Amino acid sequence: MSKKTDQKDEVIVDVEEVYSKTEAFVEENKNILTIVVAAIAVIVGGYFAYQSFYLTPLQTEAQEEMFMAEKYFGQDSMNLAIYGDGIYPGFLEIADEYSGTKAGNLAHYYLGVAYLRTGQYEAAIESLEDFSSEDAMIGNIALGATGDAYMELGDYNKAASYYMKAAERKENDFSTPIYLMKAAQTHELLGDYNKAVEIYKELKKDYKNSPQATEVDKYIARAEAFIQ
Repeated sequence: MSKKTDQKDEVIVDVEEVYSKTEAFVEENKNILTIVVAAIAVIVGGYFAYQSFYLTPLQTEAQEEMFMAEKYFGQDSMNLAIYGDGIYPGFLEIADEYSGTKAGNLAHYYLGVAYLRTGQYEAAIESLEDFSSEDAMIGNIALGATGDAYMELGDYNKAASYYMKAAERKENDFSTPIYLMKAAQTHELLGDYNKAVEIYKELKKDYKNSPQATEVDKYIARAEAFIQ
């Protein structure tokens, strides 16, 4: 019984000692701790102020500025969409002036597709690689468009790689079979018929109700004819 009591007393003494040392540390370093706490408060307050008073209004302004560029894009007036019309800015200016905003990020996507459509393939790749999105569809399309740009440049290896990234990033019944088909056809251009057949068969098995699957058998037969 005495032994248990002694152990209990030792625990109490240890706790009191730790508390005492902690209290002494706080007292000795209270100026530093005050500065650290104040710095954290300034950082947190500054972040919320930045979000509320700078970034949010800038995002609203960017969205308003994008209106005409998006309209030109929808009308297939790609040069006006890219460079603006002298009154309203194009996506090139918006991506630069409003970087850090969601609208500025989206401008990189529009810019990449517009460059692709006007034959500016290196610029298209650069703009699309500056774009990021968690959205399943637009993120996949951006990767696929990058693949299209590399295809136009004759870099079939990178084109095939980006088509597979587009197919596998966030799989869905619409875009995934499109990019599987493109990836397989690109592997045929590379002479890698085994890989092409593998991808065609994946498309046929996993996306049998897609428009691409309705004609995939002829592509499988064509690729298999080249396999020794």
